[in-house]
Amino acid sequence: MILRRSTAMLHSFSLSTTTPKLLSHFTPSFFLCTSALSPRIRIWLNQSYSRRTRAFSSAVVTASSPKNTGTDTFFAEDTVSWQSLGLSDRISQALSNAGFDRPSLVQAACMPSILSGKDVVIAAETGSGKTYGYLVPLIDKLYGARHDADNDLEKATVSSRTFSIVLCPNVLLCEQVVRMANDLSGDDGRPLLRVAAVCGRQGWPVNEPDVIVSTPVALLNSIDPKKHHRSDFIRAVKYVVFDEADMLLSGGFENHVIRLIHMLRFDEKLLSRVNKAGSENPVEPSSDSVSHFDFEGEEDMQNESISEAEEMSEGDVDAEDLMEETQTSPVKRKDWRRVRKNYERSKQYIFVAATLPVNGKKTAGAVLKKMFPDANWVSGSYLHQPNPRLKEKWIEVTTDNQVDALIEAVKQFGSKASDHGAGVSRTMVFGNTVEAVEAVANILQRAGIECYRYHTGLSLAERAESLDDFRAKGGIFVCTDAAARGVDIPNVSHVIQADFATSAVDFLHRVGRTARAGQFGVVTSLYNESNRDLVNAIRAAGKLGQPVEAAFSRKRSFRNKLKKRGSNEAGQISTAEFMV
Repeated sequence: MILRRSTAMLHSFSLSTTTPKLLSHFTPSFFLCTSALSPRIRIWLNQSYSRRTRAFSSAVVTASSPKNTGTDTFFAEDTVSWQSLGLSDRISQALSNAGFDRPSLVQAACMPSILSGKDVVIAAETGSGKTYGYLVPLIDKLYGARHDADNDLEKATVSSRTFSIVLCPNVLLCEQVVRMANDLSGDDGRPLLRVAAVCGRQGWPVNEPDVIVSTPVALLNSIDPKKHHRSDFIRAVKYVVFDEADMLLSGGFENHVIRLIHMLRFDEKLLSRVNKAGSENPVEPSSDSVSHFDFEGEEDMQNESISEAEEMSEGDVDAEDLMEETQTSPVKRKDWRRVRKNYERSKQYIFVAATLPVNGKKTAGAVLKKMFPDANWVSGSYLHQPNPRLKEKWIEVTTDNQVDALIEAVKQFGSKASDHGAGVSRTMVFGNTVEAVEAVANILQRAGIECYRYHTGLSLAERAESLDDFRAKGGIFVCTDAAARGVDIPNVSHVIQADFATSAVDFLHRVGRTARAGQFGVVTSLYNESNRDLVNAIRAAGKLGQPVEAAFSRKRSFRNKLKKRGSNEAGQISTAEFMV
């Protein structure tokens, strides 16, 4: 009776949020033709397929080696070394000390572009090495510049100091980037550079770091126009990274990111004006000039106080993760057109994402094409599709067998040692809501299966403890999509969708928690009739070896069909559950 009630409870929570709502910001960049879909949808998919091959940037690099035989889907060829990519001996040794002997395909493709100084867009599948792909060349450049200045007393001034900022959507990812950067150390065991997080309760560091990792609003609050170090900060930033760029360029993050781009292009526009005025020896803008220069409505933004809670998006970001002690007031909506103008560049911009559609005016990829038309694009070989090292199991469930299927899936892999995890098994189980995660965790515990819980209903400290224990001890980790983006947990051998993802984007990020860094993994997806159209679109893409971008669609007929089906099923089954 308890399990039966838990079944109804779980299904009820699932249906409350699993009405398939494909991302409203995305439009399809190519589509599929399959007998699994209706004739009307097949026609639409076929008509749209040919548009995928349109060029979308000045330079596109595919993360695959021309001599690669296809047997290795993660690492670059044996002949590709860190030094051959243009990295210094010091950073190459630091990578070796950290256990990284070879670059991945994505790293080999993106590092030369970053080292060249050009703006770069890295769109590659999860677990492909993107974080070190941008961190390593930036650390190399910053380290070289810092030591060159230290060796030249004339250059060793505060005004000549340069540093990088890395923007992430939440505190968890910020701390992960800091940890990964600090893992790169010299022969003395000390990190090559000073890296600090500015987010949550961590304020501006006393000792100025070389790399600042922050959420957009935490950074805005820290460089408030009333604070003295703002102008020096704007002038000194030379490298800007937007990690999880598709999220940062949409939703609640969008306004804050636009404002940051205004500020970071501030001295670029001034320098461009100096050059246009005919100066033969342009100089870096001074602090005074930066302080008094009016950048297209910057005065209107100076009095805006921003709350970290506004960065919450689709349940992935919690107010406690981001909250700063500021007075809140409405933020005026800015338009992307303000930042599309081309100025003479004095900064390098890098955008990183695992899902980045390019078709349609409002997609994140389309925005980047307009803002940075000369950027180099690095595309992963398995962008927008599960990688070939992943084994997928699909199980359609009903109210009657949902719990049994869940417990069987957990026991099938949860009790076995991982083939690549030193005898430690790690399984992640996803639910769509906090309530669904609690219901799943209770069901597992009643079945004698211990598990960790991770969702925004827990405090930040509780979540950090669960994550640390899961990393160290393995086991079963029941979570929402708050743990699906960017979180790097080594050796996760199994991912279970107790609730099927509400979008193809969430699906890709979930399955990307396993089969990372050249390893293998299994995904078990439980779905019901309300998810069937989305599941069919994803599975059809997989059978053809194609990306799942068709399921990103904003096409009204497809989206409304899914929504209508989900709503009808929710009403029918919820009524039956109340009768149990």
